[in-house]
Amino acid sequence: MPPDAVPAGKLFLRKVPLGERLLNVYTWLTIAYAMAPIAVMVVFSFNQSPSGRIGLRWLGFTTFWYQNAFAIPDLTTALVNSLEIAISSTLAAIILGTPLALALARYRFRGKTVTDIVIFADIAAPAVVVGASLLSVFLALNLPRGMPTIFLAHLAFNLAFVVVVIRARVTGLDRALDRAAADLGATPWVTFWKVTLPLIMPGILGAGLLGFALSIDDVIITSFVAGQTLTFPLWVYGAEKTGTPPQVFVLSTFIFVAGLLLAGLNSLMSRRGAKGKT
Repeated sequence: MPPDAVPAGKLFLRKVPLGERLLNVYTWLTIAYAMAPIAVMVVFSFNQSPSGRIGLRWLGFTTFWYQNAFAIPDLTTALVNSLEIAISSTLAAIILGTPLALALARYRFRGKTVTDIVIFADIAAPAVVVGASLLSVFLALNLPRGMPTIFLAHLAFNLAFVVVVIRARVTGLDRALDRAAADLGATPWVTFWKVTLPLIMPGILGAGLLGFALSIDDVIITSFVAGQTLTFPLWVYGAEKTGTPPQVFVLSTFIFVAGLLLAGLNSLMSRRGAKGKT
């Protein structure tokens, strides 16, 4: 028998190096640490709370709070405000950010370096600084604080993140595809819709998910520009002083599940795109 032959009926498993094992354990511990608070939230959204306030002592299983998820009008209104702001600011950031990401990734123009600096400064700046600066602008323009100012503020910080994510996707594209489309008679507009846009769509969806997540849970910047308008995070922050109702856990669970579904859809589209390339 040759020295490298495998005896029949024997199964040989690859030895996993110690470093790889430790890395796997570290990865799963990190995931567990990040998911533990969310798991507690979901579990205790089914907990009985006779006082009508969240408590971390298990008193029994119930679906009462899900049946009365929208029983608090102010909380429901705050959630609707957050969803409206998050969806509208994310869509606006994608519409404005996609052309900017294409320009920064593919072309050289005067002011490109300054644009890069502004974008990354917006990402790196503390939320307190961004909120205070936006408040000063709105006061200088004499704009009443409310839904419009919240939208403008969320658009301002969403745009930078959207541009960075989409730009990374555009940078990885082969420009030969555009040239091939042009050789086949496609105009630049047709090339964008038929070639470029489908290829960068996973990046656009990823940027949209990131922008939506940043917007719907923002507290610091929103508190500067909201005025008398309440969003879901601001309502929850204020309710902590007197006790948080279980509906907060229920509505937060809804948001979390919706985010999981959207993330799964984005992952599925990315895999299909990868299979299409092969």
